[in-house]
Amino acid sequence: MFRTRKPVRKTKSSKPAKRVTRAAPRRKTGSEHIFDFMFGSSPQKSRSKSRKSRGWNAASSVFYWGGVAALWAAILLTGMIAYVSVTMPPEVMANIRKRPPNVTLVASDGSVIGERGLRRGHIRLKRMPRYLINAVLATEDRRFRSHFGVDPVGLARAMVKNVQAGAVVEGGSTITQQLAKNVFLTPERTITRKLQEAILAIWLETQLSKNEILELYLNRVYFGAGTYGIEAAAKRYFGKSARKVTIAEAALLAGLLKAPSRYAPTKSPRLAEERASIVLTNMVDAKLLSPAKAMVAISQPASVRNPSGITGYEYAADWVMEILPGLLGEWSSDVIVETTIDRVLQRKAQMLVGKVMADKGPARKAGQASALVLDTHGAVKAMIGGKSYKQSQYNRVVKSHRQPGSAFKPFVYLAALESGLTPDTVIEDGPVNINGWRPKNYKNEYLGAITMREALAKSVNTVAVRLTMEAGRWRVMRTAHRLGIESDIHDNPSLALGTAEVTLLELVSSYVPFANGGYVTAPHIVKRIRTPKGKTVYERRTTGRPRAVALHYVGAMNEMMNATIVSGTGKRAALPDRAAAGKTGTTQKFRDAWFVGYTANYVAGVWVGNDDGKPMKGVTGGTLPADIWKAVMMEAHLKNRPEPLPGASVPALAQNTATPEIRAESKRSFFQRVLGVFSPRG
Repeated sequence: MFRTRKPVRKTKSSKPAKRVTRAAPRRKTGSEHIFDFMFGSSPQKSRSKSRKSRGWNAASSVFYWGGVAALWAAILLTGMIAYVSVTMPPEVMANIRKRPPNVTLVASDGSVIGERGLRRGHIRLKRMPRYLINAVLATEDRRFRSHFGVDPVGLARAMVKNVQAGAVVEGGSTITQQLAKNVFLTPERTITRKLQEAILAIWLETQLSKNEILELYLNRVYFGAGTYGIEAAAKRYFGKSARKVTIAEAALLAGLLKAPSRYAPTKSPRLAEERASIVLTNMVDAKLLSPAKAMVAISQPASVRNPSGITGYEYAADWVMEILPGLLGEWSSDVIVETTIDRVLQRKAQMLVGKVMADKGPARKAGQASALVLDTHGAVKAMIGGKSYKQSQYNRVVKSHRQPGSAFKPFVYLAALESGLTPDTVIEDGPVNINGWRPKNYKNEYLGAITMREALAKSVNTVAVRLTMEAGRWRVMRTAHRLGIESDIHDNPSLALGTAEVTLLELVSSYVPFANGGYVTAPHIVKRIRTPKGKTVYERRTTGRPRAVALHYVGAMNEMMNATIVSGTGKRAALPDRAAAGKTGTTQKFRDAWFVGYTANYVAGVWVGNDDGKPMKGVTGGTLPADIWKAVMMEAHLKNRPEPLPGASVPALAQNTATPEIRAESKRSFFQRVLGVFSPRG
């Protein structure tokens, strides 16, 4: 009934068993699970298996955290690409593939002055010579066929070279990144923009084939001399299609992509040839061209044809194309742009600028010039961005910011008039000291008490500074902005002498109110845009011009600036058959020379100088600029009858000498003159 427990026999060898306690297994962290998923084991296990090697701990940690960082980077990048794909409008891909529309530019008389656009210049990749494609790949993106839109190897190589050189000597952008920048982004160089460029490049790689990307790139990229696309560049430089270029010509074209303006053969033939040799060397290094063929191409460099297609309209046409997107936004059809350009005047003015600079520029060490002619409504009638479009496509009228010198003084004198002075108010021409700053006159001479009229005509610096002090720098700045200066104007005492940089377009347009009776007008070059079928898609409309200057002040300014041409620094600009007014401007060491003037019909301005800011040899606003201004304005007025300047009394301008009574009045302080009783002439 009862089961008894059998006794255990003890032996000598029997020992009490040791009790083993097992610790509960440690729960893995989330990061260790990720590591196990990616690499098969956790760092804890790896360490337990390799206790014999202490160096493994550091290596495994780096490997582990590097893997985690790579995983998160991949997740983040995938999310960004997905976001770009979802938010990108569906029509964007269609626009990328679609060839851009053609733009026909016509002058004010309806004649065609230019044509822009890529529609008629697009060339398929399969029609390009293989060595042309290889030249671009060897120079711009050797790993194009293997990377995913961004090339980490190329970026690392570029960073190393830039660090070694201590400057940016090589970029790491792929062809896909450059296409993304050209299609979607602005050219600003910021970290944010580079990140956007990289994301869009990867997105493009998911949407297009490599051949499609390369074809779009070659047909859209800028090749200098105003040409976009490889077909247009081949015709511009060699007078042939890109299908027929030689190896040497292909190397020259590929070399332009690094810096089109710098290596353009029309501007720097020697640099273009040297760059082409580098491209040929790159092709040999990349095993895309045999050394023998490269040597033949180097010994027989490409010959650039003389651009007989230069018409004189190029600077104006380029500016139209720059502002067109702002007028139309996105457009997909061909358009005809009706401009305000006077066809005859534009070509004649370009020729005159080139001739004067060719004849007189070298001896005076003056390398460049630009000119602009507006009518009294602000319409651009002629725009000359440089002495030769063949040599330089840089438009100095709209892009170059330079110090205007004394050409800025009309704003000072207008502010003084509006504060209570008159052209006959007498100001002392003598030494001025403003906290150690001592402005001097051109010939280091002082004339004593002189009228404002005489001071402006002779461009006396000390008087301009005194007027600015009395009227207030804030008033001068406000006056300049009110009349049309858009650039920033500093608040320094030297403001009176034109040390704030402006463009020729701003300066000329700000003189327009003096010619039209005091009304501000925005400078413009486009009147209307229509489709080939006649549908108007844009038309300039004016709702009335706001008055910026009272008519009696306009008359006073016209009398004073007429004196500049009659008896002052601008006598070489005097027109033989009509009243004109204007102002010279010269900056320190003759770096810039200006003449801006007007009649009752047109306002024109001329700048002469060097792009690198080197001093000229004695060139003032009253020399070369005045010569060019007179020649251009005489051409502009061939069909205009003489008319008086608004509000001016020109016959009285010859009497610029102050009377004894006025000289006596000059001894009174400014506040006495303003608040007290003026003399009959005051």
